Amino acid sequence: MAGERFEQHVLDRLSDLGEVTSRPPFEGHGLYWQGTIFAIAYAGRLYFKVGEESRGDDLARSMGPFRPNQWQTIKSCYKVPPEMLADPEAMLSWVREAIRAGMTAMDPA
Repeated sequence: MAGERFEQHVLDRLSDLGEVTSRPPFEGHGLYWQGTIFAIAYAGRLYFKVGEESRGDDLARSMGPFRPNQWQTIKSCYKVPPEMLADPEAMLSWVREAIRAGMTAMDPA
């Protein structure tokens, strides 16, 4: 799926969450829920924010961290398994975890 179509597909899948927006801060798009970034759509792939609790799940599935280029690796976002995009319930569960991870990252306490 090409960039814009992929992003729209993901946004459609997340419509049950309500206020999900997208901003293009780089070549991909950051996905936000009520102002909290929780995912990155980049090059036809989706990456969710991870926290300490969810990082183990992502590593266990062997999904790699977000690498926009050969010089950068962003270990706070991991690739979403392709089968997750086809399972709306599982995807929403992971999104909720990604939102929590995004909120925790924003909380200085």
